[in-house]
Amino acid sequence: MSQNKWQELEQKLFLRTAYRVPVTLVRGQGAWVWDDQSRKYLDFVGGWAVNSLGHCPPVVVKALEKQAKILIQASNQFYTIPQIELAQLLVENSCLDRVFFCNSGAEANEGAVKLARRYGKLRLNGAYEVITTYSSFHGRTLAMTAATGQSKFQEPYIPLPDGFVNVDYNNVEAIKRATNERTCAVVLEPIQGEGGVNVPDDDYLRKVQNWCRGKGILFILDEVQTGIGRTGTLFAYEQYGVEPDIMTLAKGLGGGVPIGALLAKEEVSVFSPGEHGSTFGGNPLVCAAAYATLKYIINHDIPAQVKRVGSYFMTRLESLKQGFDFITEVRGRGLLIALEFNQEVAEKLVLGCLDRGLLVNKVKPNALRFMPPLIITEKEVDKAVDILRDALGERL
Repeated sequence: MSQNKWQELEQKLFLRTAYRVPVTLVRGQGAWVWDDQSRKYLDFVGGWAVNSLGHCPPVVVKALEKQAKILIQASNQFYTIPQIELAQLLVENSCLDRVFFCNSGAEANEGAVKLARRYGKLRLNGAYEVITTYSSFHGRTLAMTAATGQSKFQEPYIPLPDGFVNVDYNNVEAIKRATNERTCAVVLEPIQGEGGVNVPDDDYLRKVQNWCRGKGILFILDEVQTGIGRTGTLFAYEQYGVEPDIMTLAKGLGGGVPIGALLAKEEVSVFSPGEHGSTFGGNPLVCAAAYATLKYIINHDIPAQVKRVGSYFMTRLESLKQGFDFITEVRGRGLLIALEFNQEVAEKLVLGCLDRGLLVNKVKPNALRFMPPLIITEKEVDKAVDILRDALGERL
C-alpha cells in the first residue's frame, strides 16, 4: 500500500485527536527511522521523549523476548518478579520509598493527586485542593486537564473537576497566595515540557519545597518528561537540591513500552488496599523492559552522556541563532531543548526538516522542541543542526 493510501485510511478510521506529520514510519534503529518508502530520517522527537535508548534497543528487545515467553500478564492480585525488581531499582536510585505502577504519565499523575487527597483527608483536616501552574501539562484525563494550566486544553471540557488552582510558573509568591486551609499539595514540572520547555530559576523548586514543608502540604514533582536521564541527571530534582514527597514517571522509563510510575516517601504512603489500582499496571512484560532500560541507563551513566551531548547541542543551536535574527531563544537542559522564534514558523520548519530527513516537534506555533534518544551522538547532532540550518534558510 502506498504512503498516501495508509494516510487516507487513517483519515477514515481515527478520531481526529492528533496533528500528524505526513510520513508513515515502519521501522526504527537507534536514532533513525524509516518510512514505508524506505526513506531514512534522523529522529529528534524520540516518541515524545519515550525512546530513551533509541528505537529497538537490543537490551530492551532481549528483555521483551525473554519475558514474553515466560509471563506477560498476571494482574496485581499476585506477586510478580519483574515488578518487584523494577520497584527496588527505582527506590535504590531515588529519594523515594514506595512505588505504584500504571500505564502512562496521565495515570501516574492521577494517582499522585489521589494520594495527595487521601493524605489531605487523613492528615490535613480534609484538605483537597492542588496547586499547579499555567503552561503546565499533566495529562489528558479529565482531572489532569483541570490540573494542566493551559486554556486550550481546558476550554473544550468545561465544567472541569474542581479542586485545582492554576498559578504562574516560576513564581513562589503566587503559590503562597493560593495556599489556604484547603490546600493539600503543590504539583510542578521541574522543567515544563509541553508548555514550551520552560526552565525555572535555579532556586524556584527549593523555595517551593520550603514553603510546602512549612505549611505541612505535599511537594509533588511531575517528572514524566524530565525523569530517567532526560535532563542530565537520573531525575531532574537532583539538580535543584530538593526531594519531592511524591514523584511521577513515565515516557523514558519503559524504553518504548507504555509504563508509568508513582513514587512516594514512606510517611505520605497512605493508600490502603483497594483505594487505588490498575489492571495492566506493572505487568511483567513492561516491567521487564523498564528494568532493562533503567539498569542500562544507570550502569552506563547515560545521564552524563546526556549532559555532555546536550551541552554540545545547545552550543550548536546558540551558534545557529546568531545567523537568523528571527530566532529569539535557545533554552532547555540535557536533551530537552526548545528553539523559539519571533514568528509562527514552527509548522513550516517541521515540514522543511521532514523533507530533508529530520524529525522535530512543534511544541508551540513559534517554537520547536527537541527530544532525541538519550544515546544520540555529537555527529548526529551536527547532522540535525545542518538540516535545521537549511530549513531555516528556506524560511527566508
